Amino acid sequence: MFSGIIEFLGVIRAVKHDQRNSRAPAMEIKVQTGIPDLELGESISVNGVCLTVAALGDNDEASFFISSETLHRTNLGLLVENIKVNLERAVTSSTRFSGHIVQGHVDEMGFIRKIEKKGEAYQLYISLPSSLRKYVVEKGSISIDGVSLTINGIKENKINHQEQNVFVIDLMIIPYTWNHTRFGSLKINDVVNIEVDIIAKYVENLCIVQK
Repeated sequence: MFSGIIEFLGVIRAVKHDQRNSRAPAMEIKVQTGIPDLELGESISVNGVCLTVAALGDNDEASFFISSETLHRTNLGLLVENIKVNLERAVTSSTRFSGHIVQGHVDEMGFIRKIEKKGEAYQLYISLPSSLRKYVVEKGSISIDGVSLTINGIKENKINHQEQNVFVIDLMIIPYTWNHTRFGSLKINDVVNIEVDIIAKYVENLCIVQK
């Protein structure tokens, strides 16, 4: 489990695609993590995706295996060498819980639709699939590429009226977060991983079961 507070900004050093099984392609990435004491088998959030350290190398490098399901559900399949990724280690019993509960289980992918500079901060507008609308509330929490953020507002009318079955959220990114995560390198139409608040999903399931 994670809290959505990014600790390190890693860099992709190698990407290896495994296409031997066309129905279930896989991928392996090597990341320069900047984390000196990683252990084999440790869980790390990479752009909000919970991955297991499969191998360790020199210069704080770690390798991760990415399954076909993860490639299908997340933006990790778009990774290339030298791109930056958000990294967070799993929380411990003594960790300050500064964000919200983030499992590292991505629900859907969203798209950056607009970036506006607001003084020293930045306002992001992200389109999400309408299937997530019931889990998203104004001033609630959401994980974007593993970063715990507060939803400023929700726009039912799309920025791009050609889009169907999506809605738009806006989020304010403070300078520290902009400079210490991959947000600073994001562009219009970039794909981001979305994980909604798990509590909302538990409440929904409880209501369904009790009917």
